[in-house]
Amino acid sequence: MLSPNTLSKGKKFTLVVLGILILGFLSARFFLPTLLDKKFNSVLNDAPYMVTEQGAKLYDSLDFIADLHSDVLLWSRDINKEHDFGHEDIPRMLKAKVSLQAFTMVNKVPYGLNFDKNTADSDQLTIPFILQGRPIKSWFDLTERVVVQSAELEQFARLSNGKLRVIKFKQDFEQYLVDRKNNKNITAGFLGIEGAQALKGDMKNLDIVYAAGVRMIGLTHFYDNAVGGSAHGVNKGGITEFGKKLVLEMEKRKIFVDLSHASEQLVDDVLSFAKRPILISHTGVKATCDNIRNLSDKHLKQIAATGGLVGIAMFKQAICGTKPMDIAKAIKYTVDLIGANHVALGSDFDGAIASVFDVTGLPQIVDALLKLSVSEQDIALIMGENVKRVLLESLPDKE
Repeated sequence: MLSPNTLSKGKKFTLVVLGILILGFLSARFFLPTLLDKKFNSVLNDAPYMVTEQGAKLYDSLDFIADLHSDVLLWSRDINKEHDFGHEDIPRMLKAKVSLQAFTMVNKVPYGLNFDKNTADSDQLTIPFILQGRPIKSWFDLTERVVVQSAELEQFARLSNGKLRVIKFKQDFEQYLVDRKNNKNITAGFLGIEGAQALKGDMKNLDIVYAAGVRMIGLTHFYDNAVGGSAHGVNKGGITEFGKKLVLEMEKRKIFVDLSHASEQLVDDVLSFAKRPILISHTGVKATCDNIRNLSDKHLKQIAATGGLVGIAMFKQAICGTKPMDIAKAIKYTVDLIGANHVALGSDFDGAIASVFDVTGLPQIVDALLKLSVSEQDIALIMGENVKRVLLESLPDKE
């Protein structure tokens, strides 16, 4: 039989262990998410960014600057506050005169991530969602992860003192453009999904994410899913029957199809029957950086033929370089091949990449394009006018 003294020591030991566990959890809860954000979203070239007088003058004259891909909603970062880490937040977007950002929502990433061959057997995001204090329903449910991130963008907009708008319908965008003529110190965003595994193979979930504001869906991310093959998956196959139904339903609802990360066969399959503009929210091109992630000339031409856009990314694996000129060379090649009307920016800011710069470095792209003899008119199209045009033509109307 244990003595009272032994019991007292046992209770003390239990309390000490419990206290250590609680302290450890709280430390992880409040410090680890920011540490991970800083680690994974680095910049290769630090601000402030030098720009020529000619480049700065042209950049300042641009009426509309847009980017097709940012994963900033994945991180536990208050985007209404300016940070000295990561790639963007609303204050830095306003400094860079960004008019529109596509906020793309990551919902599952496998362990051992690589460019060549990934399976869906694991998920790196469960622990971060727990530590970030996100709603319990989003810890293990991919659709709920999209819903939660969508709601967070809405909350950021409500708390932004009018500086951030969320665009869901054509009428929202038209009103924003009118308002922006009188107030350049505002910006806007629309929502996309990185990987249709978020729908869990159930068309009913398309209703849920559409209601949450999603207007662009990347069919695949880093592994094959119920829609089709990923460029980084095991089978790298084409579209499935569910995938065909999904694309047709997306087109009916005027949700953009994003073929970033798609396998070559999946790209071929979708382009064989798609009737609306196809977006590539973030990519490189094989001609300047030949890898499985980037697009061939054939696919670039076919995407342009849909009236779509190719967003050029800003990280080493996409452009085979670390400087603004490397981004510009990929843009220039694509412009020469398919025309300036079909090229856009697709940074992949805060997508767990080492970006060439943060959002305030965008003027350096203008500088580099001028050095490559790209015309001022074409630069304006690339930097945002193309995105404006396609959204005005293709966003759904309010019912």
